[in-house]
Amino acid sequence: MKVCQKSGANGALWGEEPPRATLEQAPGVDIASAAPILYGMTATSASSGRLAHLGILRFTGADALSFLQGQVSNDTQRLTDNTPVLAAYSSAQGRVLALIYLLPHSSGVAAILPREILAPTLERLRKFILRAKVRIEDAGDTLVVAGQFGAYPGANSRYVEHNGVGTAPVGPDHNRYWIIGPPDKLAAADAAARERFAEEWRLADIRAGLPQVYAATSEAFVAQMLNLDLLDGISFTKGCYTGQEIIARTQHLGKIKRRLFRLRLPAGTWSVGQALRLADGRQGRLTEVIDSNGQIEGLAVLNVEPNSTGGSDASGEPLVEAVELPLPYALLGPHVRE
Repeated sequence: MKVCQKSGANGALWGEEPPRATLEQAPGVDIASAAPILYGMTATSASSGRLAHLGILRFTGADALSFLQGQVSNDTQRLTDNTPVLAAYSSAQGRVLALIYLLPHSSGVAAILPREILAPTLERLRKFILRAKVRIEDAGDTLVVAGQFGAYPGANSRYVEHNGVGTAPVGPDHNRYWIIGPPDKLAAADAAARERFAEEWRLADIRAGLPQVYAATSEAFVAQMLNLDLLDGISFTKGCYTGQEIIARTQHLGKIKRRLFRLRLPAGTWSVGQALRLADGRQGRLTEVIDSNGQIEGLAVLNVEPNSTGGSDASGEPLVEAVELPLPYALLGPHVRE
């Protein structure tokens, strides 16, 4: 079955120059209040701080948007309307290599992703440039990532930028927002404070049901297993992109047999990528896990259908007495629990 299309969402050929976004401060938005860590703070507060575990890839050049359109799962033309974009970058087999948050910074399209997979993602993307007029680089010397807890003050959830500092909501979680900008405009903190804030941020991702891909889980899942179809992370109307046929077939022809679930885990040593088997027989792998004051919470991709085999599997993997916690969005299909 041929599922690819050769035109973008707006009917323009990908090789054409995409329209440019207007990157001005939205009327009525006070950037200083939207991003209080920018001005004079020297340490991370309880509600804001640098996210040193995340880095930024920057895409510049006349073909930057059209290049990304052919590589990621969402419609990059949305960036021209100052709409932040969550997307998967996948292999030809449809396995997610990286999850990226795309923001239309004035210096180029900024892609936020974990620093530990930034270099291999950069290297792989560069292989597909060919004759495209696009440059991809690690923007770490000129752009850093911070986060802010609190209601997003920007208009209509759009990306807002002023003097090189940009803000955008974190996907559907409007109680947090990204801040990106030059290192000298985003206050730093000591290593311990950065680590604490990063753990708070990752815990908020868990509670919001927002997936992440790290080195241990890169190329382990198809996009729908990470609930990206429920989080506005996939466009099913745009043109071809790497891995599209597998993702489209999963959505339209097959049953999605694994999904992302939120769990409370028993005391123990847990790590991203670790295999687990729940008491009801569902099996999978952890994608995120944080110990918050002795309460261990995580996200895991699991089979949606439980079974009653009990005991342990053939490899001797013990059962995990985990508690399934609610997500802030509905899972689709017969596995939905009332």
